[in-house]
Amino acid sequence: MSASAPLALRRVLGLVVSGAATNRAEIARRSGLARSTVGQQVDHLVGTGILEEVESRRSVRGRPPRVLTISPRAGTVVAVDVDTAESQIAVADLARRVIARETVGIRIDAGPRAVLDAVTERLQGLLEKHRCDPGRVREVVVGLPGPVDFQQGCAVQPTGMPGWDGYPVAQHLRERLHAPVVVDNDVNLMAMGEVTHGRMETPLLCVKIATGIGSGLITASGDMYHGADGAAGDIGHIRAVGGGNVLCACGNVGCVGALASHRAVLRGLGIAESTDDDPLHGTRELARRIAAGEPTALHAVRQAATEIGEVVAMLVHMFNPRTVVLAGPLSELRDDLVSAVRAAVYQRALPLATRKLTITATQLKGASGLHGGIAVATRNVFSPAGIARLLADEPGPDR
Repeated sequence: MSASAPLALRRVLGLVVSGAATNRAEIARRSGLARSTVGQQVDHLVGTGILEEVESRRSVRGRPPRVLTISPRAGTVVAVDVDTAESQIAVADLARRVIARETVGIRIDAGPRAVLDAVTERLQGLLEKHRCDPGRVREVVVGLPGPVDFQQGCAVQPTGMPGWDGYPVAQHLRERLHAPVVVDNDVNLMAMGEVTHGRMETPLLCVKIATGIGSGLITASGDMYHGADGAAGDIGHIRAVGGGNVLCACGNVGCVGALASHRAVLRGLGIAESTDDDPLHGTRELARRIAAGEPTALHAVRQAATEIGEVVAMLVHMFNPRTVVLAGPLSELRDDLVSAVRAAVYQRALPLATRKLTITATQLKGASGLHGGIAVATRNVFSPAGIARLLADEPGPDR
């Protein structure tokens, strides 16, 4: 098999995958290809089990029209969102429909082997339970809460992640799941999820406020911005306006993450981040105090939001996003965080950068990273190289 699929085939499949065309006539009209060429390519894609042609469910007179969709037999993709207290996993088909989703309750400080083995075991169980062929997992995308060398598939000097520095995450999962593996920063995937599943406008800046503070940027063309080495978006180590001499885990002082992260707010209020019985104790207790209107908790969240807003205002000037999405535990606490960040941005940023800007909390709650991982995986599967791999692996419908 050649390294890439024929252009006509890629064009036909691309129109179906994007939803731009759902039948042979539409494909011919939109692609400019001859009907005979379209017919050959569609027959090939249906014969190999990548597409299927079914009767439309629309109510019409006469014989129902036949429409093309991605076949459930074409395979699945997997998304893994590793976080401090637990990891989330999801299996989806190639049309991005989630087949199964589950939480793996293992802390990140248990180390990469323990976390990845637990994730692998649970994924294999989900595939078996939902009768998904493990040999047809087309790609696995993993989000890690720290700086990532996405080319090597590993974390690079992450804070609060003992044993993860340089550990070959991609290789570990590739050997156990026998599928291509992509590793990226979790906020990059969250940003992609906000665009593809949350349908937010681009350019989009997603800011996650959790154990630390990070950001992900999706460009106007819909691509993730990684920077030269994958370090783009690690904004938690920008010096805060009111940082003073607060010591950060990175060894510097005054970092905004040390002053305004979810962990910093909990520490300032004397709330334990977790207990033996509840790894999310701090999140729940802070939410309870905010809901009760406790003045010290409200003040702490608003003060953190103001510090974050100063950094976001700088990023708004630099990248001029259309949308800023705030995610993480603090973003789910009433409107205090969003309103305080919004106030700081509008006070600091110039009108040209803010006149069409939307600042909002995520509507996807904790699922944005999974949806982003699914989007990245399916995009890679339907890239020229990915299509070639699909065709090389598809001997026919009777496999």
